[in-house]
Amino acid sequence: METTIRPLTSGDETAWRTLWRDYCAFYGQTLAPETTQTLWNRLMDADTPVNGAVAARADTDALLGFTHYVLHPHTWSDKTLCYLEDLYVSPEARGQNVGHALISHLVETGTAQGWGRVYWHTETGNAPARRLYDRFTSADDFVRYTVKLPR
Repeated sequence: METTIRPLTSGDETAWRTLWRDYCAFYGQTLAPETTQTLWNRLMDADTPVNGAVAARADTDALLGFTHYVLHPHTWSDKTLCYLEDLYVSPEARGQNVGHALISHLVETGTAQGWGRVYWHTETGNAPARRLYDRFTSADDFVRYTVKLPR
């Protein structure tokens, strides 16, 4: 199956919401509808640092997966960094290099735009994702700490 990687557009909303729901379910998350709407609004607002790209079938433009990424400054460099926050490929498209194409798109875009790096994290037990990610780079030695703040 030939795949096209392109920016997320307003016409993708219905298909994106289905993929987003499935992605959240994969991680055992139930988000308030307002949270999903806020994310969608950010993805559609060119003035926010939150961006989205999708993988679509070249013949039908049906969505196969997405990536959400955040562009931000860096204190140790004058270059913009890209945090790949979410990556999801529909189960029927897995094993067809769709996830690889989405990450490659970010790497190529970053190279063309002069970003300092593309980075991400995943759960240690997510073996399928780690096999994909290891094709790009080895995991580093950093450990993530998270302080949850009261609502």
